Amino acid sequence: MDDQDRTRLIGAVRELAPELRRRAEEIEAARELPADLLAQLRAAGCFRMFVPRSHGGYEADPHTGLAVLEELARADGSTGWTVMIGAETPHLLALLPRDRFDKLYAQGPDVVVAGGFAPQGRAELADGGFQVTGRWGFASGARHADWIFGNCLLTGDGQPLPGPDGQPGQLRSMLLPAHQVTVPDTWHSLGLRGTGSHDVQVDWVFCPVEQSFDLFTGTPCVPGPGFVAPLAQFVLHLGAVAVGIAQGALDETVAQLGGGRQRLYARQSLADSPAFRVQLGRTDLTVRAARALLRSLADELFWAACDNDPAAIDALRPRISASLPWVTQAATAAVDACYRAGGGGAARDSSPVQRRFRDMHTFGQHAAAAEGWLGNNGAQLLGRPVELAY
Repeated sequence: MDDQDRTRLIGAVRELAPELRRRAEEIEAARELPADLLAQLRAAGCFRMFVPRSHGGYEADPHTGLAVLEELARADGSTGWTVMIGAETPHLLALLPRDRFDKLYAQGPDVVVAGGFAPQGRAELADGGFQVTGRWGFASGARHADWIFGNCLLTGDGQPLPGPDGQPGQLRSMLLPAHQVTVPDTWHSLGLRGTGSHDVQVDWVFCPVEQSFDLFTGTPCVPGPGFVAPLAQFVLHLGAVAVGIAQGALDETVAQLGGGRQRLYARQSLADSPAFRVQLGRTDLTVRAARALLRSLADELFWAACDNDPAAIDALRPRISASLPWVTQAATAAVDACYRAGGGGAARDSSPVQRRFRDMHTFGQHAAAAEGWLGNNGAQLLGRPVELAY
């Protein structure tokens, strides 16, 4: 990544952060990012940061990408999440044929894709492509996306097509223009309310074969270390959002309690309490440890990709998959500590800490943050087979 681009991107995000914090309640009430904020995020380069420089993007290095996503989530969790999803667009589109990738970016680098990873659709073989039907949940940012994808079970004459080694259940993702997709108003949630993570639905829409891709085992058509192991990159970016939410809660707590605030019936302010200082110190280090783990794994993946070392990349997948539930648990513990420190005031809807509490607990329900992924790392340490890892 060019140094000037890095400075420009990080500077623009930091300049925008105060407005995101100020408008966090508005974002949550709207249940999506307002159009003017989306425009500012586009202008800042947030949606093009991972796009190749050859296609007008910044081709951000791992540390810059993590820092940008954390800074946005630190200001507002929903904004960090929404940008993270949109910024993954080139990693998804790189799984298409190269000529299709080039055409999608021919009009500019700020293309945004939303969609569903779970195979909640069906794609019936048709001449030159597939007839697609389905409904996918949790399609964050679907209402401002240019394209929407859904992972599908492939069928022929209504029957599932055999997968590798004759196993049933061959899957493939279908990419469709947003105007062909219905977005029902379904996003009513505990937290991350501003992400607009509605369902998306299609009813027997044709998808050309060149607009379909293998989400989990496809080979990127774009060279460069930033496009190796795209789902592993996605996991690290998810972790940056979790760290940002936790850091934001810590920021709010320090700001609130540094002025000598005293809990009801307490003999001294929390800031003067040795026990609370221990808890606050532990919380700060917990967030720092989570951040350091993500950066370390991002470095390992980047250098393995630069060295074109498939064995090293495969060895990293279980650890990276396991990192997200660990980071999520650490970030949740940090936010919970901040929420408890806030007393009765933290229970109010107007409390930034309460919003981060809800955001973090909603984040923790994501399938990629499930505790079971930790078992992959344990299996690898024991020399046992790893069933699935990004």
